Amino acid sequence: QVHLVESGGGLVQPGGTLRVSCVVSASLFSFSGMGWYRQGAGIERELVAMTTNSGSDYYLVSVKGRFTISRDNVKNTMYLQMDSLKPEDTAVYYCYVNDYGSITWGQGTQVTVSS
Repeated sequence: QVHLVESGGGLVQPGGTLRVSCVVSASLFSFSGMGWYRQGAGIERELVAMTTNSGSDYYLVSVKGRFTISRDNVKNTMYLQMDSLKPEDTAVYYCYVNDYGSITWGQGTQVTVSS
């Protein structure tokens, strides 16, 4: 069974930068895709960014140009670099991996953007 462990959330001021990490207990090449969702208070979970083993990346329109998804295949870790953060980015961020239709989630990490 695959396990995902997230880290790196926290409190940051508007305009600030944060990077969240997700360590996966298996080779990233095992999965057809992976990425990050977020869920803010009273808001449905939404896909923020994803990447596939075919090299395609997707970003939520509201984060495009500010967030970057990346991966370290040696460390079996994926990252979400978040720049120019806004209060509306406040949410619990969840990483996931897609094993050709079977989804496994991380436990979530809180990101709070506030002055």
